[in-house]
Amino acid sequence: MAATDFKDYYALLGVSKTASADEIKKAFRKLARQYHPDMNPGNKAAEARFKEVSEAYEVLSDPEKRKKYDQFGQYWKQADGFGGGRPGVNVDGFDFNQYSNFDDFINELLGRFSTGAGGARSYRPNSSGFSGFDGFDPSTSAGADLESTLTLSLSEAFRGTQKRLSIGSEAIEVTIPAGVKPGTRIRVKGKGQPSPYGGQRGDLYLIVALQPHPFFHFDGDSLTCELPIAPDEAVLGGALEVPTPDGSVTMNVPAGIRSGQTLRLRGKGWSSPKGDRGDQLVKIVIVPPRDLSAIERECYEKIRANRSFDPRSHLKQVQL
Repeated sequence: MAATDFKDYYALLGVSKTASADEIKKAFRKLARQYHPDMNPGNKAAEARFKEVSEAYEVLSDPEKRKKYDQFGQYWKQADGFGGGRPGVNVDGFDFNQYSNFDDFINELLGRFSTGAGGARSYRPNSSGFSGFDGFDPSTSAGADLESTLTLSLSEAFRGTQKRLSIGSEAIEVTIPAGVKPGTRIRVKGKGQPSPYGGQRGDLYLIVALQPHPFFHFDGDSLTCELPIAPDEAVLGGALEVPTPDGSVTMNVPAGIRSGQTLRLRGKGWSSPKGDRGDQLVKIVIVPPRDLSAIERECYEKIRANRSFDPRSHLKQVQL
């Protein structure tokens, strides 16, 4: 074995070279629980780490192997005649000769799973009554949670609705409360992944997304809209009709309002799941007419000829 291939088994288990057998066992069980492939499905790094700590425990839990490892370091296997068959070894009451490979020994030691015919795995506690990792009971371990995007119309989100969804081959009815917003997470209990250990199913989380609306928009948590007004309405002001989520209301626009100013309709915005109602923010946009009638053009020309207001008077002093 090259020096660069040498593995410090004590460092792998996170114990000192003077650690007792109980300390080594405790450290191994903790790391085995953390990195076991059943707890990290598809995680190659965790699988490799599990094999390393298992290898370290195999050596350090056996007094004879540990003695040779401490004495010969990277050459301990050659000193032990590792490649020429192995005698029966007893570790904490386990006889290695009864196992076809080290994985079977680990499964027996931890009371986790045994491999039966056809590769199917079944849970079995060992004879000492040890169940899982340091009291971890697989039967109480829930399945993984799932997330999915749920797209709603603005009307459905505002008023609440019932949705029929398909999860694989299963159809479920989900109640959507009134007042959900973009990004709201709706928990559907017990509709996630099944538990591989026979425990409860995980939960399903629906992340709300809203279809675009031609008039209403969200700015953070605020419901907003743009209200186009004519130049004469901006100059003279007046009472204008504004749509809200539950019908049009009359809003007073002050004379002389500028394009881009925002007015507030209190209590006419989005409702919350608790029933509270926010405000609706109305942004004013002054829109000049494109096609003028003869009388409109005549009026605008008279205004231009007689206008005393110069909106650019302050620009005359601008210079670099």
